[in-house]
Amino acid sequence: MTEVATARRSRITPEREAELYAAVLDLLREVGYDALTMDAVAARTKSSKATLYRQWGGKAELVAKAVRHNKPGASAAAVDTGSLRGDFHALTMRSDDCEMEQNSALMRGLAMAMHGNPDLLKAFREHLIEPEMAEFKTMLRRAIDRGEVRADNPAIEYIVHMMIGGFAARTMIDEQPPTQAFLLSYIDAVVLPALGAPVPTT
Repeated sequence: MTEVATARRSRITPEREAELYAAVLDLLREVGYDALTMDAVAARTKSSKATLYRQWGGKAELVAKAVRHNKPGASAAAVDTGSLRGDFHALTMRSDDCEMEQNSALMRGLAMAMHGNPDLLKAFREHLIEPEMAEFKTMLRRAIDRGEVRADNPAIEYIVHMMIGGFAARTMIDEQPPTQAFLLSYIDAVVLPALGAPVPTT
């Protein structure tokens, strides 16, 4: 039975999967999570609703995987420039300012939706938050091995909080979208000093 289910789930090609995820994100930006329906996704992507449920199980899983797929470039763990500052800067430069503004608006809407949707929160934890935390830990482990960060630095446990906080708070506090320039400055002024990592003085 498991082999049959796996065969069914693998029918969608990577190209088709990418098209579906792009359509889901477009719909999310248009109507928001609560108004998004599997019927609308099926109509937009010319898919059967049965196929969508068989592949993703439900709306929460589909949305979380679409957001994960939309994350640009390599994972944090795969970025290795030889320094922690270089790694953080490389991650930030993967998205241009326009993409950051779009993603910021999308994530604000989803953050609101998570408060009333435990299934969405669970899916985000499984497919985005926990993998991202593991990726950052890998990146920080390399920095520890290089001697850039002390293994007992308490700020290590809050790295994802710091990175998400800078991204999310930009709009709330400054009424401006996050930009590359802002985030690079934030990394140098806040994140790296908290970790005790080297920051150029010039």
